Amino acid sequence: MKDIKHIIAIASGKGGVGKSTTAVNLALALQTLGAKVGLLDADIYGPSQRLMLGVAADLKPEQQDNQYLLPVEAYGLKTMSMAYLVDDNTPMIWRGPMAGGALAQMLEQTLWGELDYLIIDMPPGTGDIQLTLSQKAKVSGAVIVTTPQDIALVDARKGIEMFNQVDVPILGIVENMAQHICSQCGHVEHIFGEEGGRAMARDYDLPLLGSLPLALSIRQQTDAGKPTVIAEPDSPVTAIYLEVATALQSICAGHDGGGVKQFPNITFTND
Repeated sequence: MKDIKHIIAIASGKGGVGKSTTAVNLALALQTLGAKVGLLDADIYGPSQRLMLGVAADLKPEQQDNQYLLPVEAYGLKTMSMAYLVDDNTPMIWRGPMAGGALAQMLEQTLWGELDYLIIDMPPGTGDIQLTLSQKAKVSGAVIVTTPQDIALVDARKGIEMFNQVDVPILGIVENMAQHICSQCGHVEHIFGEEGGRAMARDYDLPLLGSLPLALSIRQQTDAGKPTVIAEPDSPVTAIYLEVATALQSICAGHDGGGVKQFPNITFTND
């Protein structure tokens, strides 16, 4: 991990807001901009990056010295996921500390090599995985993904507060499913509410890195194992991902690099 310049967590307070889709497309967008990028699927209970990247179900990571894992390469990204280690139909019936241990192993025992960015697709919530990451790695920051609806914003705020309490800076907010454009008539409709992500960014004095539409193509492309940045490199949606990636590069340029965090200092307060 000493060869990783920046570790960025892509997080959300709740599931179903498009966090994993955002993570994979941002990783690919950063790579498009010329960076060396890795992608760690830290959702131990529900890993999805294998499917989104089109990695064959029977492909397993190679080992070195019976101790280290070699990352699986997909579209030029160096990737690791629990989905590479277990069958798709195998449920991870683990208590929290076991899941945290699995994350630590994938993070520390994968031979990532030199990377400009390691994007970590976090599970939803504010539990063991998030705490393990803050203890094991020096994280450059977290990107919070939310939809504009009130229930998603409530949980996203909890995510922001959690990262604040473990001294992980918030790099910005990505608003997903901000609007739907009818493919037949072009009518714009705010199905999940309007301006929710922008309002939350304003409340916390954070940048709104990007606002993405609710588009059928995004879902179809990731389900098919070919994310939007790869499937439609010249599309308006890809342009948004590239804008977010460019903003992240600029923000990270002013942060210290990532890597191993030898002596974690986690402080909890009730304010």
